[in-house]
Amino acid sequence: MRRTLHLVMLMLLSTATTFAQQTITGTVKTAEGKPVANATVQIKGSKTYAVADSTGRFSITSAKEPPYILRISSVGYKQLEAVVTNTQASPLFTLIHDNRLTEVVITSRRRSETAQDVPIPISVVGGAQAADAGAFNVNRLKELVPTVQLYSSNPRNTTLNIRGLGSTFGLTNDGIDPGVGFYVDGVYYARPAATTLDFIDIEQIEVLRGPQGTLFGKNTTAGAFNITTKGPSFKSGASAELSYGNFGFIQAKASVTGPLSRKLAGRISFSGTQRDGVIYNTASQKYINDLNNLGVRGQLLFTPTDKIKITLAGDASQQRPEGYAQVVAGIVPTKRAAYRQFRQIIADLNYKLPSENAFDRLVDHNTTWRSGNKLGGVSLNIDAKIGEGTLTSTTAWRYWNWDPSNDRDFTGLAVLSLSQATSKHKQWTQELRYAGNVSKNVSGVIGAFAISQDLLTDPFHVEESGNAQWRFSQDDTTSLWKTPGLFDGYGIKTYSRLKTFGGAVFAQADWAITDKLHLLPGIRYNYDKKEVDYNRQTYGGLQTTDPKLVALKNKVYSNQAFNTNVDESNFSGQLTLAYKASKHLNAFATYSTSYKPIGVNLGGLPTSGGKVMTELARINPEYVKHAEVGIKTSPTENITANLTFHHTDIKDYQTQVQTAEVGVNRGYLANAEKVRVLGVELDANARLSDYVNIYTAVAYTDGKYVSFKNAPVPLEETGSPSAFKDISGGRLPGISKWAGSLGGELTSKTGSLFGQSGRFFLGADAYYRSEFSSSPSPSAYLNIDGYALLNARLGFKAYEGFTIFVWGRNILDKNYYEQLLPAAGNAGHYAAVLGDQRTYGITLRYSL
Repeated sequence: MRRTLHLVMLMLLSTATTFAQQTITGTVKTAEGKPVANATVQIKGSKTYAVADSTGRFSITSAKEPPYILRISSVGYKQLEAVVTNTQASPLFTLIHDNRLTEVVITSRRRSETAQDVPIPISVVGGAQAADAGAFNVNRLKELVPTVQLYSSNPRNTTLNIRGLGSTFGLTNDGIDPGVGFYVDGVYYARPAATTLDFIDIEQIEVLRGPQGTLFGKNTTAGAFNITTKGPSFKSGASAELSYGNFGFIQAKASVTGPLSRKLAGRISFSGTQRDGVIYNTASQKYINDLNNLGVRGQLLFTPTDKIKITLAGDASQQRPEGYAQVVAGIVPTKRAAYRQFRQIIADLNYKLPSENAFDRLVDHNTTWRSGNKLGGVSLNIDAKIGEGTLTSTTAWRYWNWDPSNDRDFTGLAVLSLSQATSKHKQWTQELRYAGNVSKNVSGVIGAFAISQDLLTDPFHVEESGNAQWRFSQDDTTSLWKTPGLFDGYGIKTYSRLKTFGGAVFAQADWAITDKLHLLPGIRYNYDKKEVDYNRQTYGGLQTTDPKLVALKNKVYSNQAFNTNVDESNFSGQLTLAYKASKHLNAFATYSTSYKPIGVNLGGLPTSGGKVMTELARINPEYVKHAEVGIKTSPTENITANLTFHHTDIKDYQTQVQTAEVGVNRGYLANAEKVRVLGVELDANARLSDYVNIYTAVAYTDGKYVSFKNAPVPLEETGSPSAFKDISGGRLPGISKWAGSLGGELTSKTGSLFGQSGRFFLGADAYYRSEFSSSPSPSAYLNIDGYALLNARLGFKAYEGFTIFVWGRNILDKNYYEQLLPAAGNAGHYAAVLGDQRTYGITLRYSL
């Protein structure tokens, strides 16, 4: 890797030509003389751009000699092109009102282009839109992008899916790769815990749907999040934001940027969120499930010439809540004998739940919930213009430290006294990519990517029983189960290490057969290697040599150990045909194949006939065949409407399944022979006037197991003669057939507040999803009813950068579940991850 970087630097330096830096400053205003805040100013023919501040002022630095053609645009105004010949002047540019939508510029295909021109289904959410909607993390962002699903019972156990595909549903197993790529400024984040952190100083979020392996470094079978943060600027600026809300909600954000020298600029950004708990623990007599998030990001931009841009970035974030507790949501009668039903068990133990209504938000957990989540890293990105394109090198190192404590029996009984999977993870990534024109009619991207990961227990994962474990595990009526102290403190310590390496080369071309017809072939070669050392040992409990008592203990926990080394290589690719009939219509059709790498089980293996099923230590890679057809339209200059049909078949679908064995309480990995997902998506935007803007997105998605003949039984069938069943034809978990969002903003013509001139605004966002299964094996009980949420905001935006607004989320106070989870051991009770109740507050924002 060091040799590669050295060669890249030599190449960059040898091709660089030094020019004096030129700084262009100016001001953008309306015909009435009002500043146009957030206007985009771009040097035509380049990627160099700036965003005007609250006074309409902007500054762009370039080493290219004038003259320049500046392209100036803003929502609600006609685009303006102006020639600048003298950088010493500070011209005034006047924009004329226009209801047309501003074209959204994206970089997902490694070049600047408009979203409507790209033959990929893509959703784009600007940083300002996300901030105004209160979408400060991915879980809230999904309300704006209905094709996105996120389920999180804690940061480690987080599922990020697009169209219902990507990661396993339920509790996470570290031995498989995510199918949705998560990138921040071109850096791949390997751990799903990153998706639970607060966004820091976001410029734009691009959500690409469908396989993207011929464009992005890490193979992505379901899609990708491409997040861009605000970069350093050679013009000084600062912003600050403070929010207050109910439940003690406080959120603060700040950012400062500016030049450090003629060729060096910096930016530092901070975000902090805190909120009191929203669930009451009667055992500890305090509220839990609070928020306690901190994050900081720093960047340095060095521009030695107009052809080279070097960005060094570092970030660190942490979450330290007493949070992610789940509430008992229901009790299911199982197929077990009457004495093994949950109600009978707790009656025998003289225990009563604090409430059987989950929305009373009461628990009596006797184990502290802790979710210590730390992520961070550094990256070095080098962009160099060479010939007709840009060579990019992105080098990164990242870490993840996980320090949890969970009450996995969800009760006040000492069943599972400890459930802690403390872990440490490090990753190294290197991507080298060239994007540009090959000839007059051919452009494209070619690149290579490598990732190395090291995940190990810190120092071990632990599961430990309490004095009530015997009654939950009891599977016959012998009195030996009541032996005093038999299971007290009896548990397992797991030592494991997973080392992986992934390498790939990829390429995608764009051949302009005619001005309107384009053919886009892409290919990718993958190599993946995984090495696992897994050792699980029992400890504690009653020390005995009585074979009958030892046998009972082994029914709860047993020793397991295995070493697995796996590697594979494969080819995948895609072919897209795009036809731009006119500036108002762009149609495309895509067929692609993709792979999710081989998986290894790191959560414990189930047993059969008393023997460990070591054949499940390794699971097959997924093989994905995907097709989609779409049209992107602009019926008028102030309306866009896009429609996409997609169909995906997956062979050897990797799924996480729940088992009745306490020793595998996080579930284990398995392959379903075949699944299918298909759907239709519609998204539209309209600017009806200078003062009214609306947007909507609707998705129909149908996912099912085409063939899964050896799936575990659902919770209510625990205790059946067979622990497995054929669920072929059953629906996939986590997928609502219908999901949609509708939002918009109404602004006044002009107004004044606190002596400041500006505009008043009223915004609202509604989100709906139909019911869905919350069990990997379809269940009659573990289904979540459909629900709708309404969020709104009312405020004032000053022309001089001052903004104030009041906001409300879930303002109708809808009670809803985000996820349902069986308790360890499948005794019959299950718990829920609850959606937040109504919240409201006020936000003040100021920028210079």
